[in-house]
Amino acid sequence: MTFLKPKKIIFLLAALSVCLIAINSIALNGCAPGKVSSAPSCPSISNTVGSPIFVPEKDHPKTSLEIVKFLENYHYKHQGLDDTLSAKIFKQFIRDLDSNRSYFLKSDIDDFQSVKHCLDDALQKGDLEPAFAICNRYQLRVIERLEYVNSLIEGGLKDFNYEIDESIEIDRKKSPWPSSRAELDDLWRKRLKNEVINLRLAEKTEDKILELLGKKYKSQLHRMEQRDSEDVFRAFMNSFAQTFDPHTQYFSPRIYENFDILMKLSLEGIGALLQSKNEYTKIVRLISAGPADKSGLLKPGDRIVGVGQGADKEIVDVVGWRLDDVVDLIRGPKNTVVRLEIIPVDAVDDTMTKIISLTRNTVKLEEQAAQKERVELEKNGSIYKVGIIDIPTFYVDFKAYQEGKKDYRSTTRDVRRLLKELVREKVDGIIIDLRENGGGALQEANALTGLFIDKGPIVQVRGERGRTRTLKDPYPGIVYGGPLMIMINRMSASASEIFAGAIQDYNRGIVVGTQSFGKGTVQSLEKLKKGQLKMTRGKFYRVSGESTQSKGVIPDILFPEIYDKEKIGESSLPNALVWDSIDKVRYEPLPETSATIERLKRLHQERSKNDPGFKYILAGIERLKKIRAKKTISLKESTREKEREEAENLRFELENMRRSIQGEKILANVSELEEIDEDEMPDPEDKKNKFDPVMTEAKEIFLDYISTSSKMIAAAESGE
Repeated sequence: MTFLKPKKIIFLLAALSVCLIAINSIALNGCAPGKVSSAPSCPSISNTVGSPIFVPEKDHPKTSLEIVKFLENYHYKHQGLDDTLSAKIFKQFIRDLDSNRSYFLKSDIDDFQSVKHCLDDALQKGDLEPAFAICNRYQLRVIERLEYVNSLIEGGLKDFNYEIDESIEIDRKKSPWPSSRAELDDLWRKRLKNEVINLRLAEKTEDKILELLGKKYKSQLHRMEQRDSEDVFRAFMNSFAQTFDPHTQYFSPRIYENFDILMKLSLEGIGALLQSKNEYTKIVRLISAGPADKSGLLKPGDRIVGVGQGADKEIVDVVGWRLDDVVDLIRGPKNTVVRLEIIPVDAVDDTMTKIISLTRNTVKLEEQAAQKERVELEKNGSIYKVGIIDIPTFYVDFKAYQEGKKDYRSTTRDVRRLLKELVREKVDGIIIDLRENGGGALQEANALTGLFIDKGPIVQVRGERGRTRTLKDPYPGIVYGGPLMIMINRMSASASEIFAGAIQDYNRGIVVGTQSFGKGTVQSLEKLKKGQLKMTRGKFYRVSGESTQSKGVIPDILFPEIYDKEKIGESSLPNALVWDSIDKVRYEPLPETSATIERLKRLHQERSKNDPGFKYILAGIERLKKIRAKKTISLKESTREKEREEAENLRFELENMRRSIQGEKILANVSELEEIDEDEMPDPEDKKNKFDPVMTEAKEIFLDYISTSSKMIAAAESGE
């Protein structure tokens, strides 16, 4: 979504590097690219390829100079191009090309060392030869590997022994580079053997296994042979850009087209944000109210390994595909079916795939709108009416706003209406649910906060020049002044963090949940002669002076963390900007609430020890910890069968634990897990009967808070 107010730029928050982004139209201001130098900037890398496969196109050097000038002059980090940065670019580029150290030989890496400290000089001259030389070597190595694997498949895999006690590393990013082709051959033999065991455990016949793997690797080889110079240029420019921070990105014309579709929320697909990770396509975030979100069948961290069209067409293996090609396969006409084969985030190993069906659709603004629910809760013999407002995203109908329509939709306008309705219904308190809310429009986070405070500053925005401006409550007065709770989790980002942080700083309510994402930067999109550059140009600070960057918002009452903070969140991203603080601004918080919060914590801790829902959450977290702790995968089939049995038994126990809490029929044995019809699965849109232990406990905490607040108010009114 983009919003440009005439003669004034309205910045929007980016939830993630692939989510909603601000657009601004600042020109290059005297930083026009200079002439491209023909003089070499780095020593030549030895040529083992023969004739170069890829060479820079005529417009690539000038585009690279544009990118250099933008980053040097306008990026928030003010990072100069020097030998230190050159080494970082080199490391990032190699990691982006071969993150699992499965293609390059140690001798390749040794050859590349000659350019490690001169990529800065090359970039300043528009010299792309070193980067293209590295990519040419990479192309050669990938094709060698794929041809080797195809030769094993064509040989019928006759020498594979599935009862030898050997294993393969899951994550090789810190492993030594293979020293010889024989070592690489052994690594790829193990990779292939792992895939064969996966298929054998899935009860595929030998002929079917050979057919499936043959198609997969021939397809990968064909796709590698289709790569072109634009792919190489984009890869290097992104490695360069991401040494500044993970949200700075170069979009080639084709990639920008996909990005633009996403920003307009007009993508006819599954409604998920994807990224490429170690040859897999991984789910980063589900777009609120999109098909994937509504289905309840996908979660962040799931990996897509196959895509099929319609109800019965063959699933195409997409492991090793470029991200944009996978996106093209998933996208399709509205109301058509796409089938995805996924490895769930909680799968013990890659054998535990499942196939899900989703109906493509567009994400409509009205489906992302805030919604309310009023519930009646009992506490110590008293009945309390509580309003719950779910805010999936910070949205605004930019088109209607620009056209001057008075009834345009926005988060603040919708929540204002819902608050007034709940006040008329005489609720005793209100819970704002921001879990999974990835952010959106900054002005909406600012305006929404104003509904709950009388006046004052809400957020500070610091630009790349060091100037700080403060956004204040745009609406005098308070729409709702009663007891308030904010719920957040690891996927609550940017605008959600500004709102939750402001409520916390003003002591206006209590914040419960888990540490938020930590996305505290803002990006602009700069037009290049060819493509676009998304660049970080600002940082957000709370009124207390603390940044939300990397650290996020820490709840007053912490719940168990389901997401892996080492892999999900701003702090897990390479080159993320650091947390820091600036001077606080003058504001008038409500009276200190630390004593009340300590009391609520004690009551929560006592209650959660024996709470069935929290026991279920903790059991699930322990299962995930065991999965994450695995460093290797056994390549002994009998061991894998045993591990799979153990995993299924644990899943069986957890499912029955959930069913017991919900009062549902208990499964008799493990085999019934696979017999559960989709009709039996909980409806993710059925909020009344949704299994949500976190919300259940949040309500209990809120009732403690309401009763405490009521006693304090009564005491104050009586003059005690």
